[in-house]
Amino acid sequence: MGAAPSLRQACAVWLKVGCLGFGGPAGQIALLHREVVERRAWVDEDRFAHALSFCMLLPGPEAQQLATWLGWRLHGVRGGLAAGLLFVLPGLLAMIGLSALYVVHGQARWAAPMLLGLKAAVVALVLQALLRMAGRAARGRAGAVAAILAFLALTFTIAPFPLVILVAGLAGWFLGARGAVVADHAETPPLKGAGRAALACLAAWLAPVAVAFLLAPRSALAQIGAVFSGLAVVSFGGAYAALAYVGQVSGELGWLTPGQMLDGLGLAETTPGPLVLVFVFVGFVAAWRDADPAMAWPMAVLGGLMAAWATFAPSFLWIFAGGPFVERLRGHARAAAALSWVGAAVVGVIASLALWFAVHLLFRTGNEATWGAFRATLPDVASLNPAALGLVVLACGLTFALRLPILALVGVMAAAGVACTMLLGG
Repeated sequence: MGAAPSLRQACAVWLKVGCLGFGGPAGQIALLHREVVERRAWVDEDRFAHALSFCMLLPGPEAQQLATWLGWRLHGVRGGLAAGLLFVLPGLLAMIGLSALYVVHGQARWAAPMLLGLKAAVVALVLQALLRMAGRAARGRAGAVAAILAFLALTFTIAPFPLVILVAGLAGWFLGARGAVVADHAETPPLKGAGRAALACLAAWLAPVAVAFLLAPRSALAQIGAVFSGLAVVSFGGAYAALAYVGQVSGELGWLTPGQMLDGLGLAETTPGPLVLVFVFVGFVAAWRDADPAMAWPMAVLGGLMAAWATFAPSFLWIFAGGPFVERLRGHARAAAALSWVGAAVVGVIASLALWFAVHLLFRTGNEATWGAFRATLPDVASLNPAALGLVVLACGLTFALRLPILALVGVMAAAGVACTMLLGG
């Protein structure tokens, strides 16, 4: 390992990664590896791989958690706080700015064609994420069955996302322990101090949510804090999996329409930082719609910040306090099996999300039919949008055949949306 950096030197690197962290978790993890392991040798290869495996077991944004772990490893709690916050800050500021522009101009005539192209890019990127994760998490007969059942449950029943994840974990715990691979945990960190760290992190996480409930229990701000705090505990599988739950809740609470959710995800693809920054857009728009006109702007910003806090603050809890406990769970066969089944179920969750996105983009109208515990989205075939279909085909070709980087794909698809709309006369 190289010489330990000062906190100031490390902070400069964390901010650099936060500003350049395009390309989703894979790109951000690769950037962290290049800056911390290859260029500066602050952490060796084995420790980096060990930390990455640990973060993959946790709910929430794994790339931000990895940055937090690296900062903690180098400078303790203050280093972890600096790394985790600087990793998120550039994208958070960009997302708040884009959300404000969307609120003002999102329905404008000039914005709609670009957003249509971005939505098509989102469908291709979700399909890419699905295929990548299926290869890792849904291997073997048990993994395939877990993925298929999760897809069917979320697509054709009223079962909520957290229940599907819980059932998958319980099934793995009781049925999958024989085939579990137990990790080597010879260097398990000590438990001393973990309890105090847990209480401090938990109090900091829940304090803003509690204040919102005390001041305005029925407000969108309180709902945003509650929903995203709950999601932070069960959001295995990254942003695409969590979006299935957010889309479901947003519709029930009247926060966003499916089209607006797609708009937000398209905007999030253009910013650095974790893709779950799309939740900032959700919180911003939801609080804007709920507020009195005179207070719409400050409440919208608070809504975006509340969504960000409830999403990212728990990561510090998992790293600072939960690390020693979770590391010990990695050596437990039943726990390893439960997490493996959860990972496989997440593939089904993402598949359901991909179908949801595609249906709402390709068809202008449709109905959701419900029969007791079962439901199905029935699009109106006559309402097929030819422009959207052509853009999705183009986006998939650029993604899978040409392997275009995300930023280039976003730019090309925004321009293609404008061109397609002009050619078809709007």
